[in-house]
Amino acid sequence: MSELVVTVLRLGFLVLLWLLVLSAIGVLRRDIFGTRVLARDSVHPRGGPSPPRPAAPGRRGRGTPTRLRVTGGPLNGTTLTLGESAVLIGRSPGCTLVLDDDYSSNRHARIFPSEGRWYVEDLGSTNGTYLGAQPIAEPVPVGIGQPIRIGQTVIELHR
Repeated sequence: MSELVVTVLRLGFLVLLWLLVLSAIGVLRRDIFGTRVLARDSVHPRGGPSPPRPAAPGRRGRGTPTRLRVTGGPLNGTTLTLGESAVLIGRSPGCTLVLDDDYSSNRHARIFPSEGRWYVEDLGSTNGTYLGAQPIAEPVPVGIGQPIRIGQTVIELHR
């Protein structure tokens, strides 16, 4: 083989080695810094439908929850106002409540209103969703103050 061919092969292997190193650094960076959470407006395309607005608190009954509060886990203290639409919970940036929890799935569970009550439903997650100490397999009504556990995160509905 000529010296030119050997030099080209060496440079080619050097480029491949650097591509491998840079891709490994990219994977490590994503692992360390976690999922990038996008602003709510950036998820919807311009001119597309805007996210639904929560209903006015005055319309609700006295026993109806108005807030969802994280009471345990990495997001302890986080509060969401409940509206007329479902709350999607998981690691995906498109979820309403984005969890930074290794034990939750991308689309783990949802909490939704139906016939004047709120229900929790597991969306086929790997580690399951628990209402109190019981795992749930189908939509189950949730009372005010009942703990919902998703991985290390505990969520409750409040007035």
